[in-house]
Amino acid sequence: MCRHLAYLGPPVTLASLVLDPDHSLYEQSWSPHDMRGGGTVNADGFGLGWYVDGRPVRYRRNVPIWTDENLPGLAGSIRSGAILAAVRDGTVGMPYGEAVVAPFQTGDWLFSHNGRVPGWPESTLKLAETLPVADLLRLEAPVDSQLLWALIANRLKDVPAAEAVASVVQDVEAVAPGSRLNVLLTDGEQIVATSLTHSLWVQHTADSTTVASERFGAGDWDEVPDRSLLVATATTLRITPMEGPQ
Repeated sequence: MCRHLAYLGPPVTLASLVLDPDHSLYEQSWSPHDMRGGGTVNADGFGLGWYVDGRPVRYRRNVPIWTDENLPGLAGSIRSGAILAAVRDGTVGMPYGEAVVAPFQTGDWLFSHNGRVPGWPESTLKLAETLPVADLLRLEAPVDSQLLWALIANRLKDVPAAEAVASVVQDVEAVAPGSRLNVLLTDGEQIVATSLTHSLWVQHTADSTTVASERFGAGDWDEVPDRSLLVATATTLRITPMEGPQ
């Protein structure tokens, strides 16, 4: 599976979220606390995404985060008010490489998936058939997370982000029962997240929101209930129950 986080608020360095805090995402790569049977370490790559003048920038590697000697300098010098980051634990049978490391990007959107889809790829064939052929041909890699993102990105053309995410999660769970579907999505202005099986926490202050697989650093955190949809900006937070498959 993986560990991931998203942040909206006053500009901060990437290091202040990913490297420096107690039990940071960096530490969670080798010592996660709550994987819920989804693996033991997150050493199959990492990715950082941040926004500059409203446009996303990514840095992705297919190596353990602790092996990148350039990361401390990079993360300490870049500041942003919108950040999404992830460390990956690849599912058995899935390919490896930078193409399968979150965050994924389409336009101004960044996306991460923590979980797995049982029966991949056969279980999702009917959903894949609903996508334009061009969207399927543009997939960076044949993995469940990439298809999830393609489905969500396609629906973002017609409906708000929260509706797009919730409907895809519902549809995937219907065709692949037992799916683990914790997703994070941001356009630099809002965060949309789901909790389905895996842990999810939120820290909300007067001027910032941080959503993460596991608590880190100081401050008060609240656990997001299982099967929830979270929608947030830097100053607002809404968590609602998510309907099951129809």
